[in-house]
Amino acid sequence: MKILNFGSLNLDYVYAVKEIVKPGETIDSFDLQCYPGGKGLNQSLAIRRAGHEIFHAGMIGVDGESLRELLVADGVDCTYLKVVAKRTGNAIIQVDESGQNCIILYGGANRMNDPSFSEAILKNFGEGDILLLQNEINGIDLLIEKAYQKKMYIVLNPSPINDELLKCDFSKVSLFIMNEHEGAMITGVSDESDILRVMRQKYQHAEVVLTLGEKGSIYQYQEMVLKQPAIPAAVKDTTAAGDTFTGYYLALKADGKTIEDCLEQASKAAALAVGKKGAAGSIPYQDELK
Repeated sequence: MKILNFGSLNLDYVYAVKEIVKPGETIDSFDLQCYPGGKGLNQSLAIRRAGHEIFHAGMIGVDGESLRELLVADGVDCTYLKVVAKRTGNAIIQVDESGQNCIILYGGANRMNDPSFSEAILKNFGEGDILLLQNEINGIDLLIEKAYQKKMYIVLNPSPINDELLKCDFSKVSLFIMNEHEGAMITGVSDESDILRVMRQKYQHAEVVLTLGEKGSIYQYQEMVLKQPAIPAAVKDTTAAGDTFTGYYLALKADGKTIEDCLEQASKAAALAVGKKGAAGSIPYQDELK
């Protein structure tokens, strides 16, 4: 069983601020750092650091070679990473004193995907292989359709969620890993129990992992429901916590671990991630969980 992560790669410009800037306001930042990031890159690193082989497909500009080098150094297979004549995607991230963040994305090379590139990569994968998707690249609808035709196991982390993503055929998704906001956007209801109820009604063949921040997470598949409490952590930066959870959960699932183990270990990994600043650099290695 192979895992293909068709996802974004960004350069993250992180500003340390007292409070997140308000409309019409100008504020000072205490620090500026540039980190490797992007939900795709972060989740590939998390999968690899959890101990599973991972293929990363995506696009960077000539300014993004450091991102390829980082992935390769961690053992991520970058055979399907393409350099295009467009600036690498980037993000402007504000992190306040409590560790909360807000993010502005520039898609750049991440938005240069076309059908021929997608189809050429998917030819190398088949039935039972896993396709992991987020929403920082274009062409998600085609990737879902082509992977479904190949009987791949399609995992969607619908983040950042928008109207364009909601046009995709979610009935072909095998596993949703999403937070409350994303769940509310997909279902039209806001309470966690209602989100799970509607997901079960609309997508009865899909597994759902609903992450709830400090309240933990819930797994649902048809009538089966499992709850995982959050692991207490001293929060410094929440930027890559969700990506860490997603990557660890999927890696352990692909290794045949129980759902309970997947939830627990993913929660531990996310707790470690919020204790460090930055995105990619905060994702723990498997040995750290012990």
